[in-house]
Amino acid sequence: MPIVVGMSVLLGCQLAGELLARGLALPIPGPVIGMALLLLGLLVLGRVPEGLRRTGEGLLRHLTLLFVPAGVGMMVHFELIRADLWPLLVTLVLSTAITLAVTAKVMAWLSRRRDEEGA
Repeated sequence: MPIVVGMSVLLGCQLAGELLARGLALPIPGPVIGMALLLLGLLVLGRVPEGLRRTGEGLLRHLTLLFVPAGVGMMVHFELIRADLWPLLVTLVLSTAITLAVTAKVMAWLSRRRDEEGA
């Protein structure tokens, strides 16, 4: 039964996020807003309830299965991808490079901050 409650919480947060996104015409996807609501709820609660923890672990254990529909979609629509291959590749490479650079900067900043607090 705890897994049903955990899944209900996850789906409820997603629904609330969708309602907010559509109702307020926000440019942010509903599931992202829902995850932010879930994070706020967990911060207020101060812990992760058992049912939610078990549900999250179960989803993570089978995460690779969630990529199957995306892979099939890529194979079915390969001609569309081929038509825009260069813009897609440039975007992927640039976004990966920017992500790596920002991650390195944040890690360096956190490391310096930790060293200053520890000294």
